[in-house]
Amino acid sequence: MFSGQIAPSYYRYALIFLVLVILAWSGWHPKDQFTWFLEVAPVLIGLPLLILTFRSFSLTSLAYALLALHAVVLMVGGHYTYAEMPLFSWLRDTFELARNHYDRVGHVAQGFIPAIVVREILLRRSPLQPGKWLFFMVSSVCLAISACYEFLEWWVALASGDEAVAFLATQGDVWDTQWDMFLALCGAIVSQLMFAHMHDRQLAGLEQKC
Repeated sequence: MFSGQIAPSYYRYALIFLVLVILAWSGWHPKDQFTWFLEVAPVLIGLPLLILTFRSFSLTSLAYALLALHAVVLMVGGHYTYAEMPLFSWLRDTFELARNHYDRVGHVAQGFIPAIVVREILLRRSPLQPGKWLFFMVSSVCLAISACYEFLEWWVALASGDEAVAFLATQGDVWDTQWDMFLALCGAIVSQLMFAHMHDRQLAGLEQKC
C-alpha cells in the first residue's frame, strides 16, 4: 500500500469519493434520523478536517485507508442502527446469539483504527520512538477515547431520554459499557501488532521526502 511514501493525491481523492458515496446512501431514509446524525457525526466532523490538513499534515496511506474503513463502519451503523444491522441480525438468528454483534464490531474498530492515527501523531510530533512506551501510550490514548465516547453516550441519553436508546445499543446488556471499552482496547493492541512494521516503513519514506 504505497510502502515508503506519502499517500498520493489520487488515492486520497478516491477514498473521499468512496466515503461521500456511502455517506449519501447512509443518509437516505435511515432507520432513525436522530440516531443517524449521532453515529455519523465523527465522519461529518473528521472528513473536512482531514481535507483541510492534506497539505500541512498529510498522513500515510495506511492511516487514510483505515480512517475510510472506520467511516464506513460508522455510516453503516448509522443507517441501520447498530442493533439492527441486517447481516448481523441474520447471524444472531442463525446461530442463536444473544444480540446483534455489529455494535461489538464498531467498538473494536473504535480502537483498531485510531491506534494507527494516534501512533502516527505521536511518532511525528513527540519524542516517542517505536517500542514498548509507544505501544503503551497508543493503547492508553485509544482506551481514553473509548471512555470519552461512553461519556458522550451517557450525556446524550440524559439529554434526550428515550430517543437515545438506538444510539446506546446496549441491547439489554448491563455490562455493555465495559465491553465497549474492553473491545476498543483489544482493537488498539491488535492493530499495533498487525500494522506497526508496515506503518514504520511508510513513516520512514515520508521522512525521506520531507
